[in-house]
Amino acid sequence: MKLQSVSSPKTPKTNSRTPSLSDFDRTLLFSDEILLRILAKLPDSQRDANSLVCKRWLFLQGRLVRSLKVLDWGFIQSGRLTTRFPNLIQVDLLSGSLISTRNSDILLNHKMFSVQIGSHFSPESEAFQTHLLSPEVIDRGLRELANGCPNLGKVALVGATELGLLSLAEECSTLQDLELHKCNDNLLHVISACKNLQILKLVGNLNGFYSSVVSDIGLTFLAQGCRRLVKLELNGCEGSFVGMKAIGQCCQMLEELIICDHRMEAGWLSALPYCENLKTLKFVSCKKIDSSLETDENFGLCPALERLHFHKCQLRDKKTASDLFTLCGAVREIVLQDCWGLENDVFILASICRRVNILSLEGCSLLTTNGLESVILSWKEIVSLKVVGCKNIKDEEISPALSSLFSMLKELKWRPDTKSLLASSVIGANIGKRGGKFFRGF
Repeated sequence: MKLQSVSSPKTPKTNSRTPSLSDFDRTLLFSDEILLRILAKLPDSQRDANSLVCKRWLFLQGRLVRSLKVLDWGFIQSGRLTTRFPNLIQVDLLSGSLISTRNSDILLNHKMFSVQIGSHFSPESEAFQTHLLSPEVIDRGLRELANGCPNLGKVALVGATELGLLSLAEECSTLQDLELHKCNDNLLHVISACKNLQILKLVGNLNGFYSSVVSDIGLTFLAQGCRRLVKLELNGCEGSFVGMKAIGQCCQMLEELIICDHRMEAGWLSALPYCENLKTLKFVSCKKIDSSLETDENFGLCPALERLHFHKCQLRDKKTASDLFTLCGAVREIVLQDCWGLENDVFILASICRRVNILSLEGCSLLTTNGLESVILSWKEIVSLKVVGCKNIKDEEISPALSSLFSMLKELKWRPDTKSLLASSVIGANIGKRGGKFFRGF
């Protein structure tokens, strides 16, 4: 016989505890503006972690992002980029404009972008074209980007047409820095729409990737439309004296000019005196500077020029070097890095630049100690000297006059080769300390 309890059955206990404030997300008490101010004070290293807290934080953190490199063009076309990052100021679209070959382990790298390619890739501009999005697709993406991010100030792009550039210029009135790859004369026809442009980089021809023509026509459009330019870089561009003269006459605020791997006609260098306020002139990867320096009745020097730089250039032509150093006779700083053909008889032509006070030599293997000495002893105002990786400049060939000059320098970095012992010897003799500071070799 089973006995039954006469007591009432036990009812299950319920949790009747009142939720406390700790059970809620306390950041919900803050407005978006207050929370944005808090997130903005956190280090950038915590940006990704902050985005994972919740959807609200993800959205707010995106509003703090100012610079972005786009890798997938679909991110722009779908509208997700402008929704997620509405306050962008800088955008790099180069890598996102390329189509990578799927299931390929071959990565084609360039300092500007990289793309996965197939084994049958040919180093021709037509072959690279197959890895570039169509101009129509790029233009639509630029229109979407411009509408969603009107505060853009710096953009790098490739493969756009006039319509795409116009969309960017009309919606982004604060655009000041523009990098145009695969640029041509037609694209520069509408460059005047970028009314506040101050920094411009044009890449017309890039060996192994693409080939476009920027001629005097495009340079004239540029000169007439961008009169507020402060810095201009011409990479792989054609042109002549006419185009460069137009830039000098119209862009009177231009202070820095960079010429990279140019295809200009002989005599273009004669137009530089028209750039009356030019302070910095740089040559990069130029196989030749100018084979014929022609002059006209208005030809003169560049009186405002302060800095003359050569990087990976061929400087074998003594006539060109002589004309160039004469043209830039007022410079205060000369930099020569990894230049070919820079022998003593070419470098001595720089002695005409009497006001030089800063000299940097790096990777100039043909220059000797005597060649260096013959020039810098003639510069009475030199205060800074850097010599690195110049194997024919020897410690044992340093004359007393050159050693005395070292003692008067404010800054000296001396490492012509790995066997150089001067760095330790000058410290013991207090050479290089009288004027300021001495930089020991690497």
